[in-house]
Amino acid sequence: MGNSVFKNLIVVMIIGCGLAPIAYFVKVQYGVAQDKPLTEEIESLYPGDDAINRRIDNIAFGVGEWLQFDIGYGFINAGTATLEVSDIIEFNGRPAYQLVSTATSNKFFSSFYPVRDRVESIVDAIGLFSWRFEKEIREGKYRSHRKYAFDQINHSVIYKDDTIEVAPYVQDALSVMYFVRTQELEVGQSVFVENFTDGKNYPLEVKVKGREKIKTKAGEFECLELEPLLRSSGIFKHEGKLTVYVTDDRMRLPVLMKSKVVVGSITAELTDYRLGRLEEF
Repeated sequence: MGNSVFKNLIVVMIIGCGLAPIAYFVKVQYGVAQDKPLTEEIESLYPGDDAINRRIDNIAFGVGEWLQFDIGYGFINAGTATLEVSDIIEFNGRPAYQLVSTATSNKFFSSFYPVRDRVESIVDAIGLFSWRFEKEIREGKYRSHRKYAFDQINHSVIYKDDTIEVAPYVQDALSVMYFVRTQELEVGQSVFVENFTDGKNYPLEVKVKGREKIKTKAGEFECLELEPLLRSSGIFKHEGKLTVYVTDDRMRLPVLMKSKVVVGSITAELTDYRLGRLEEF
């Protein structure tokens, strides 16, 4: 249970992909991008509230950024995944990024376990916190559709029929990586992030472990090595380990992910990318 929770949270957070044992690198569908109230409970939110006055300087990513990854299970290529900052929209009276992640199994895996997953997150462009999250998973015969709204003013999440208390400026499983990319990353230090995924709060510690040159199909990059860990005792239990390599520059592009699990290892390697344009708000 602990290991599956960790995989769903961390791997989805980074590229949201999903393929059987591989079923864990993304996970939603179209439909979040419209400018509409989050839920009836928070229709009256307004942009001047002190509870959402955080401003994050973002020189890491912008609209139009697109990243493509090959997903490998051991020595086998299982499919592809993408991460995209697809648009800036007006959401709840504020500018917001529309983040989209997809995962698709290749022809070989699709013959016995087809995967077509999509994740979409709406993230405040000024404070870089989550407003809304939705995912649709199509893996083999399994189907799942989940969505939830974040009330950042009252620090709660509308999840299914429940209202769950969360920390201020909480992130969702996809937005958390984008937030980390905007932070100061120093070797030997950690970034701490509050995260809500599938009905529960999972506070994260992202350790900056060192520097390494990484060669991928998209090129060779000087990188920082990151290790995300759940801070709640008893959840991770050292049953798996995820290492994320991001470029050691202002963009902090994720170029390689490695995850050791009980049944082997999963990797996500950058194969192609397109940079986005930075905006001022």
